[in-house]
Amino acid sequence: MYKAPRGTTDILPQEQAYWRFVEEKAGVICQLYGYQRIDTPVFEQTGLFYHSVGESTDIVEKQMYTFEDHSGMKMTLRPEGTAPVCRAYIEHGMHNLPQPVRLYYFGPIFRYERPQAGRYRQHQQFGFEAIGNADPALDAEVIDMACHLYALLGLKGLTLQLNSTGCQICRPKYLQSLRKYYSGFSQSLCRDCKARLLRNPLRLLDCKKPSCQEIVKGAPQILEYLCSQCSSHFNALEDYLEYLQIPYEIDPHLVRGLDYYTRTVFEIQPEGGGAQSTLGGGGRYDNLIEELGGRPTPAVGFATGIERVILNVRKQSIELLPISGAKVYVAYLGEEAKKEAIKLVARLRQAGIGVTLALGGKSLKAQLKQANALGVPQTIIIGEEEIKRGSVVLRNMVKGEQAQFPLEEAISLLKS
Repeated sequence: MYKAPRGTTDILPQEQAYWRFVEEKAGVICQLYGYQRIDTPVFEQTGLFYHSVGESTDIVEKQMYTFEDHSGMKMTLRPEGTAPVCRAYIEHGMHNLPQPVRLYYFGPIFRYERPQAGRYRQHQQFGFEAIGNADPALDAEVIDMACHLYALLGLKGLTLQLNSTGCQICRPKYLQSLRKYYSGFSQSLCRDCKARLLRNPLRLLDCKKPSCQEIVKGAPQILEYLCSQCSSHFNALEDYLEYLQIPYEIDPHLVRGLDYYTRTVFEIQPEGGGAQSTLGGGGRYDNLIEELGGRPTPAVGFATGIERVILNVRKQSIELLPISGAKVYVAYLGEEAKKEAIKLVARLRQAGIGVTLALGGKSLKAQLKQANALGVPQTIIIGEEEIKRGSVVLRNMVKGEQAQFPLEEAISLLKS
């Protein structure tokens, strides 16, 4: 018997209300802030992610779903959303548009990682990118937009964690200090961190293993190594967050798991959840578009996993309106009545009324039982007598009351 692959999940009809709820609120937020939708392919050339995410990141080394197509070209299922948007920005000449270009996306993300609550090997992501401006006020806008989204969803008790990862000017000196510090713990590091110490020391700060987390606590802080430009950018961002009355905490070891980040990085975490339950995060990536072949273009963005959001919506018992389905069930007695029922159902649907038609040779009792099970508020019953009179029986399924009406009157009542 086939089952969904490990790390994937079916989104069943009874769960769809949560998905529509999150997507609707995300759409409202994007409209409020002037972001336009973009959809990129679900797979891209593998090199796109090697050059953006970073060859020595966990995503590239362990988590990507990569395959060769029939032409021998290496392709990868999208492991994150920013690089494809940047590729589209370059390919379609969006630098000619008014800057910054504000874009958002929904779509599946694929990473071969250990499945856990709210995180799957195929998960859905909502993200937005503001490309073409270096102003720290744009960082503040993106953070404000992310916080506004969670507030609109009704989520409470969230914490904004903030840091700067510096730039190509100030980061090398910090990495030198980081290597020196970690060299004293080389025998205590996990296998992955021993490799990171040599190849990509910034990733040492992102290790989630408890033994390495203890070492992180004493590591040097990058904020002490920022150049004057990065320091000014970070101070301005703090000022803007104060103006917007957005509370935050500085996490001096926050770096995120992608190599393309420069300067601002941030995460939004649920109360008592810690980094492994992060709802969403993002930051600035001023060098990425140039590294992908475009002209120098500063940018900042954010992404959130929808499954993780829904998990927290459920935990906080946020009430949702059910997805509206059929409002009317049409039952009938006999073959002639069935023909009239089929015509009536088509007419009601054209009038914008959701209808379910009884099928098969069920008795009227069985049809009404099915109507109850479907939860429809009204049932129309058609029999031989109703056909002769040009009428129908309209039954209120909630009250258990019914009455006969001329057909046109019944349709008017259902419309209202």
